[in-house]
Amino acid sequence: MAKVKRKDFFKGVAVGTLSLPFMIKALRPGIAQHNTGPNINLNKTFKWKMATTWPPNFPVLGEGCVMLAALVKEMSGGRLDIQVYGGGELVPALEVFDTVRSGAVELGHGAAYYWAGKLPAAQFFASVPFGMNAQQTNAWLINGGGLELWQELYATYGLIPIPAGNTAVQMGGWFNKQVNEINDLKGLKMRIPGIGGKVLAKAGGSPVLLAGGEIYTGLERGIIDAAEWIGPYHDYKMGFHQIAKYYYTPGWHEMGTELELLINQKAYESLPSDLQAILQTATYRVNHWVLSEFEAKNSEYLAKIKASSGVEIRKFSSDILEQLRVYTEESIEELVDTDAFAKRTYESFQAFRKKIGAWSDISEKVYYADFI
Repeated sequence: MAKVKRKDFFKGVAVGTLSLPFMIKALRPGIAQHNTGPNINLNKTFKWKMATTWPPNFPVLGEGCVMLAALVKEMSGGRLDIQVYGGGELVPALEVFDTVRSGAVELGHGAAYYWAGKLPAAQFFASVPFGMNAQQTNAWLINGGGLELWQELYATYGLIPIPAGNTAVQMGGWFNKQVNEINDLKGLKMRIPGIGGKVLAKAGGSPVLLAGGEIYTGLERGIIDAAEWIGPYHDYKMGFHQIAKYYYTPGWHEMGTELELLINQKAYESLPSDLQAILQTATYRVNHWVLSEFEAKNSEYLAKIKASSGVEIRKFSSDILEQLRVYTEESIEELVDTDAFAKRTYESFQAFRKKIGAWSDISEKVYYADFI
């Protein structure tokens, strides 16, 4: 093999660096670019609205949406200006999907399992009980074919999804009675979304879907007996430690819940190609920030919850978790047997999970078991 001179090597690196943006564009998964032509009108501006499922100015989740709008405005020089609305400010939180679909707003932010009644397969793009964690989920979506399936599913509704944050592993929820065995879940009215709600129903409980801003009141007034939300940071901010005694771990139902930016496809295609790229890039930056902020804040606020009088942090027993795992497998089997797209999606999810699990077994799992 010919010997490469050092100066020639670094010259090659320099050339490669200059071409990196073009390589990224060629390799980047996701939305195709729709070029409006060689002459982009830099004087044309777009004013968009974003409806979210989160309470107004909600920590991390709402902040991420505001950050996204600010990044887009800055990178576009003000050519794309996005106004963010919290849940209930413009439309009810759980009507975001239909609102973006109709074109009444161009953007939405939420979690795909909220739309399970319309698109059962959507749940796999948010969270699967006993599923993959945050970094594994992102790997499946961005580099393992998951995003292409997600986009295919939403295209039937004229929507484009982009990963826009992840909560990481959540907590198991707040309860006002101990859960010592699986029968303690019978008759329990609990706020829990997605496939996790179906699993609770198999255990004899009653899942209730409430938007974030309604959970505290529901728990305080006894409309629900228990509630899961996210993790220590948000749960503390919501004040659950003041009205519930037991805080359970782990969040078996949401091991790494992906959040989404919903884009009206017609509105997206009306943008020039540079603004399309700016919107995508800003969303992926927020996707990373949201996960990092959750990890930083949860560690801080766990200490505050531990210091709160009257709160006991408990772990679900292995017997309970094993039975919930059985109910999870049954719930997913029922779902994929009745929905062809859900079957395709779950097959992709499981294949990637098996592959990445083999790697995590000899990497992170060993690290946590032996060094922490």
